[in-house]
Amino acid sequence: MDAFCVTLHLALLFCLITSGSTTCLLGCSCTDDNLGRTLLCMETSMGQIPEDIPGDFTKIRIENCHLTELPQRSFSQVSALEFLWLNFNEITLMNMKSLEGLTGLSELRLQGNKLTSVPWTAFQDTPKLKILDLKHNRLDVLPEHALKYLPALTYLDLSFNQLTVISKDVFMNWPLYQTAEKAWGKEGLVSNVVLGLQDNPWLCDCRLKGFVEFIKSVSPPIILMNSYLTCSSPASRAGKFFHEMQLKTCMKPVTSAAESNITLPLGANATLTCLVKARPGPTIQWMYSLKVIRGFAVKETNIDEETITSQLGIPSLHLADRGLYTCMATNFIGNSSVNFSLNISSLNSSVPLPPPVPMLASDDNVYIDIRIAKQTVYGITLEWHAATENPAETWFTIHFGKYDSPKKDMIYIGPGINSYSVSDLLPVTKYEVCLTLKNHPPREGQCIVFVTGSDISELEQRERLIHIIVIVCAMVLAVPAGMYACTTEARFSCVERCMDLWKWRRMHRENLQGRGERQGTFDSLQGTSDEGLCRDSEEKPKKKSEERCKGGSAAYMY
Repeated sequence: MDAFCVTLHLALLFCLITSGSTTCLLGCSCTDDNLGRTLLCMETSMGQIPEDIPGDFTKIRIENCHLTELPQRSFSQVSALEFLWLNFNEITLMNMKSLEGLTGLSELRLQGNKLTSVPWTAFQDTPKLKILDLKHNRLDVLPEHALKYLPALTYLDLSFNQLTVISKDVFMNWPLYQTAEKAWGKEGLVSNVVLGLQDNPWLCDCRLKGFVEFIKSVSPPIILMNSYLTCSSPASRAGKFFHEMQLKTCMKPVTSAAESNITLPLGANATLTCLVKARPGPTIQWMYSLKVIRGFAVKETNIDEETITSQLGIPSLHLADRGLYTCMATNFIGNSSVNFSLNISSLNSSVPLPPPVPMLASDDNVYIDIRIAKQTVYGITLEWHAATENPAETWFTIHFGKYDSPKKDMIYIGPGINSYSVSDLLPVTKYEVCLTLKNHPPREGQCIVFVTGSDISELEQRERLIHIIVIVCAMVLAVPAGMYACTTEARFSCVERCMDLWKWRRMHRENLQGRGERQGTFDSLQGTSDEGLCRDSEEKPKKKSEERCKGGSAAYMY
């Protein structure tokens, strides 16, 4: 009987040992020591956090396993976890609830991943966290309340990231920093808080003033791994140590001009000079009648670290160049501007000059052809031709934006320019672009509407490729010509018919209006969609237009 009992106990013990050994993950190893049970996964292409991790581990180390993200409740089933090492993976995303359930976690290491940001509120779930290692990532921002939920932290390594500017309030808002010195001094304890902040591309201008002062004043119990932090920019301070810096407080731009009321003869070259003083350096724009100017040369010169001169050059003055110009400087604190009044004197004083900003009537005998001349990866290039009596003195206004947006960006184009490029288009978006004579609002028949598509290519490393999938309508501006929508998927005969109909309508209008009326030309604009779009402005041909759209690929619209 005793022999039977001994045998039964041994059998049960063997079953427990073998069943325990089967709980380790495939491709990983499991060990036990006096700190508890450890899961070790090295260079295993798991790609994601396993869902079947047993809950009795106190340490998990998953490295070089091609993990790409930490999803919600990644380790919530391992409630006893104290040490989590996920170094040298490819983690780019960390969910706000990825650490949920890890109330006993004391050490988190994420070295050598691809994190550009961290959801700092995630650490509400880890109140006992003492060690946080984030070195060799791509962090470029540290919010002011980043350390708010890390009251027990004694080791923080943010070295070898992309941090450029940090507010000293990040540390002022840290509960441990606020209480550490008093508590430790009163209790007579010696405890250190280690910070790693070296090897970041620090931007040493006024925005870093508070942080530089904090670094200079750091003393135990807070210790820097490397107290010789260096500047990466601006160029005048690159390579210098923080303790060598005396940074000034940031300042809103102040603009001024030595001469703001300028009168020059017709045909002369004009240079408007604007002096700007600001910390940090501002963005400077020149405007004409409060709209951004494109086409004239602008030259900026640094006088010193906080003073810049910006010069707007206007060659060979035309009458259309008269008016009010504005130099506006902006930085993150605010903006400032100065106005210039440019007048043109007549060589013959007996001949009065026309008004400075000609307002053409809507029925003036002028026409403009506009087309999309080129498509790039993220944008388009517009080209136009205008038949006016004085093309060298004609200004244009481009109205551009999303189709359903009531407000469009307005860009003034100087005389003699007949192209403009638009970049940063969004995919699967409907846009409208209109071209008018200067100071004219767009009206019906002066706009092109187009829709962008989206194409994902592995060869382009999953970058979005923007292309036009449909031209909704293309109009000859200032002339009530026909509207068309032709696509590249259309049969050639259909495109021919589209063009033939337009030619017929143009001839018909010329016969009706006589030889004195000038008509515009139209180039068929093509897209890359099998979708036919049509629009009409009269009730009678509505049915006919619908039939053509149903037919597939090209539509003629009155």
